[in-house]
Amino acid sequence: MPRWEPDARARFVVAALQLFTDQGYDDTTVAEIAERAGLTKSTFFRHFSDKREVLAAGQETLSRLLADGITAAPASATPLEAVGAGLAHAAATMTQFNRELAPRLAAVIASSSELQQRDALKRVGMAAAMTDALRARGVPDPVASAAAELGLLAFKEAFAAWVADESPTESPTELADLMHGSLDRLRAAVSQLR
Repeated sequence: MPRWEPDARARFVVAALQLFTDQGYDDTTVAEIAERAGLTKSTFFRHFSDKREVLAAGQETLSRLLADGITAAPASATPLEAVGAGLAHAAATMTQFNRELAPRLAAVIASSSELQQRDALKRVGMAAAMTDALRARGVPDPVASAAAELGLLAFKEAFAAWVADESPTESPTELADLMHGSLDRLRAAVSQLR
């Protein structure tokens, strides 16, 4: 088997989700995931530290994309406009692959308290990345944290709507539009808290 395998990470994710769905998270081994992916166990460990990490394969990338979008927002952007730029930047990378795997991933996570905890940490990491990017723009901490949390809520709501849509499209613009709509609704809701 060649030393480098194309799309190895994606193959591991798909294989793990299939096995976790078929036989459960706790009853699935790394060796079985590697075998199902058609790769070796050592290749698995070059990509992931353990089987739990395979389900968070895109977390670091997603957090970085959100932060990069915030950083690239115009200097005149408000904190929520910068968060909107981060959401749009991340949405531009989402593909049909993300859309198709999301329901299976959610079902596997729901079946394990360990995975639910890991998923909660993933969301904390996303919010922290956005908060840090906003702070780097000079946004004061309480405002940066609040804007990041609203961004996280907008992402979660829009992604769920995008995945649930019965008429899939390849257009990442659709997800960006959903995210902006969700962020606008949250902004309006916050304005009513006074």
